[in-house]
Amino acid sequence: MGGHQRPTMDAALGADPADPAHPVHRASGSPGPGGVADAPPETDGAPWTHTDALVAAGACTLDLLNYLLFSEMDGVRRVTPPGLLLVALSALPLLVRRRHPVPALAVVLAVEAAIDLSTPASTHFGAVLMVSLFAVARARPAPVTAAAAVVTSVLTVLSQSHLRMPAWQAAVSAPASTLLVAGTGLAVARWQREVAANRKLLADRAVADERRRIARELHDIVAHHITTMQLMAGGARANLAHPEVVRDALVTLESSGRLALREMRQLLDVLRAGDEPDTAPPSPQPGAEDLDRLVDESRVAGLPTDFDVHGPRRPLPPTVGLTVFRIVQEGLTNARKHAGPARATVTLTYGPDRVTVEVRDDGGTAGTGGAAPQEAVPTGGRSGYGLIGMRERVALHGGTLRTGPRPEGGFAVLADLPLAPEETADAAVQHGTATAR
Repeated sequence: MGGHQRPTMDAALGADPADPAHPVHRASGSPGPGGVADAPPETDGAPWTHTDALVAAGACTLDLLNYLLFSEMDGVRRVTPPGLLLVALSALPLLVRRRHPVPALAVVLAVEAAIDLSTPASTHFGAVLMVSLFAVARARPAPVTAAAAVVTSVLTVLSQSHLRMPAWQAAVSAPASTLLVAGTGLAVARWQREVAANRKLLADRAVADERRRIARELHDIVAHHITTMQLMAGGARANLAHPEVVRDALVTLESSGRLALREMRQLLDVLRAGDEPDTAPPSPQPGAEDLDRLVDESRVAGLPTDFDVHGPRRPLPPTVGLTVFRIVQEGLTNARKHAGPARATVTLTYGPDRVTVEVRDDGGTAGTGGAAPQEAVPTGGRSGYGLIGMRERVALHGGTLRTGPRPEGGFAVLADLPLAPEETADAAVQHGTATAR
C-alpha cells in the first residue's frame, strides 16, 4: 500500500487533484458524484483492505458477545455451536461491503434470519447488520437505501418473531433502528459529498491562483524583453551612421524578440491549461478595416445596414481596431435579435486623438422623455453579457460606452476610444503608411 506522490506544479495545472476522476480520489473509497462510493484499491491481491478486516472483526466480536451474554441473561435462548458459527459467518460479507454493499447486506440478512429462526431469540439489532446497512446508505442513492431499509425492517421483524405476529416491541424497535442507521448513513454520505465539493473548489482556486502568479511573473519577463527591444530599436535608429553600434543593437533586439516570443507562448500555455486544443490554425484578428465585411454579412442576414465613415481613415492600433470591430459586431447582432423589422446604421468617426463608433437601429418604440443613451447602462431589453463585454473592452482603453434607447425609437451603442499619438504613429509604421520617427 504505497503512498501517493506529491503532485508537481505541472500536474496541478494539467490534472486537478480534486477531480473525482483523479487517482487520489478513486483510491480513497469516498463518495463520487451522486453519492456512490468508489471502490477501494486492490491491495496485496485481496479485494478488501486491513480496515475492512478490522471492521468485520469488531462487528463480529460485538455480535458474539451479545449472543453469549445477553441470551443467557434473559433466559430466552441457549448458546449452540451452530449459532456461534453462524454469528461468526455473518461478519464475512463486511469484507466486501464497500465494493458490493447491497449483496453484502443481502447475505447478512439471510444469515441473521437463519440465526433468528434456528434459536429462540429476543429483540435485537446486531452490529454486523448495522455496519452492512450503513454501508448501503453511505454508498448508494436514497431510493436504493430506502428499499434496503424496508427489506431489512420486514425481514428482521419476521425472523425474530418466527414468522408469527410480532410483539409491539419487535414491531417498533427493528424499524426504528433501521431508520436511525440508514438516516445516519445518508447524512454522512451527503456530508462527504459537500466536503469533496468544497475540496474541489479550493483546489480549483489554488490552481487559478498559481496560474495568475505564473502569468504575472511571465508578464514581467515579457515586459522586460519588450522594453529592451524598444530601447535597442531606438538606439539603432539614433546611430544609423555607426554600423557596428546598429549591428549590436539589432542582434540584441533579435535575441530579445525570440525570448519574448517564447515567454509569450509559455504564458498562453499557462492561461489555456485545460482548454480544448485548437483544431484550426489561428487567423489574424479583425480590425476596423474589416467593418465593410461585417456590414455586408449583416445585410445578407436580413438587417439593412448603412455604413458611414467620417474623417480620413488611418490605421488603428491592433487592440483598438479589434475593440471597434467587436462593438460593431455585437451591436448588429443585438439589432437582429431585438429590433425586429428595422434598419441599422454604423458610423465610424476618426478624430485627431480618438475614434468613435456608433451602432444604432430604428426598431422598437420611441423612447420617453428624450433621454440620451446612458453611460454603460444596458436598458431597453438589450441587457446581457454582450453589453458587459463591450463595456470591459472600452474600459480597457480608457474610453466611454453609452448604450440605451433612442428618443425617436430604436437603440444606440456609442463608444468613444482615445488614441495616444505614439500608438497612432506606431500603427502607421506597422501598416507601412508612415516612416519611423
